[in-house]
Amino acid sequence: MNLNSDEYRTGKVKFYIDEKLYGFLEDDENGKEVFVPVAGLIDEIRKNDKVSYRVQNGKKGPEAIDVRVMKGKVKPGL
Repeated sequence: MNLNSDEYRTGKVKFYIDEKLYGFLEDDENGKEVFVPVAGLIDEIRKNDKVSYRVQNGKKGPEAIDVRVMKGKVKPGL
């Protein structure tokens, strides 16, 4: 996974805990889990939502930023 990339990826929300302000996504391409902090969200997310996102290097490893719910046949990142 390329860190600090402008490339948008796609994945599915494994879970998101509103009270703790974080969750995890599963990357569509490689199946790896990616941490998603509340600061990385553009849209509100829920379990099993299909999302697009970018990856950056966070304090404890890769984290998702610019996380958006994909609606219909929208290209990632739009």
